[in-house]
Amino acid sequence: MATMTNPGTDPGGPTRPVRYGSIQKNRRQAMVLSYFFLVLFVIFFLMPPVYMLLTGLKSSGEIAEAANPWWVFSPTLDNFKALLTSPQFLTFFWNSTVVAVLVVAITMVVSVLAAFALSRMKFWGSTTLATGVFLCYLIPDTLLFIPLFKMFAIFHQVTGIQLLNSWVALVVIYPTLTVPFCTWIMIGYFASIPKELDEAALIDGANYIQMLTRIFIPVALPGIIAATIFAFTVAWAQFLYPLAFTTSTDQLVLPVGIVTTLIKGDVFNWGQIMAGALIAAAPPLIIYAFLMDYYIAGLTAGATKG
Repeated sequence: MATMTNPGTDPGGPTRPVRYGSIQKNRRQAMVLSYFFLVLFVIFFLMPPVYMLLTGLKSSGEIAEAANPWWVFSPTLDNFKALLTSPQFLTFFWNSTVVAVLVVAITMVVSVLAAFALSRMKFWGSTTLATGVFLCYLIPDTLLFIPLFKMFAIFHQVTGIQLLNSWVALVVIYPTLTVPFCTWIMIGYFASIPKELDEAALIDGANYIQMLTRIFIPVALPGIIAATIFAFTVAWAQFLYPLAFTTSTDQLVLPVGIVTTLIKGDVFNWGQIMAGALIAAAPPLIIYAFLMDYYIAGLTAGATKG
């Protein structure tokens, strides 16, 4: 068997043989263990969506029989057709789309400007403020929705404008969840851009707005995409705030609309519930599928670049 000698740290000391066979054996064992746990990971996380798909393809009678939950004896698309042709469900989908798009737009404008100011326009307390922005994201939703509800009630008393029981309230509330984390992502990405670009732009007579639009935004595009994906996912999948701030059917978004309209008392329409959940999960899934590389690059930029 082929060997090589390693003189070690002592030039005059004994040599240590290194066997390539043992190295290859250890590497093979590591690969086997890696793939074993990877397969377990995939099975564990794919079981829920697969079960949802199988249940969505079953009729109510087959679901009630409770024969084999992992097999569809008479597959049907009736559950999906019923939802996609329902004006109520389409209203939920439209409300979710409008809210998500508006929240993403507001979040990105505020986050990009705030991150640029905190990372490049250094001022007294900027580092502390940047840390405080991120700490705001760590506050649980369950501690915020009651004070926010009270604030909307006071706002209605003072101005006469009713935002409760409207998806407009969600557009106002969701940035409190998305802006802190997106700002933190953008701070890390902007900080990774060489400062020589700033100096060159200032020498050429550019102002800070020109530096942001012509240098930082194009260079930091992966970070902006990562923040956009995060903001869209939060705005699309949020459940607690829509449940607390909207009650009318025409104002509901998908996560709450599916639960409140397809569960009547103790009767659960499991086929349509599973089908609706799969349809609701489709937009984020498509976005992640096409922009996953940008998302990973944006999240890891601050840790891999100086």
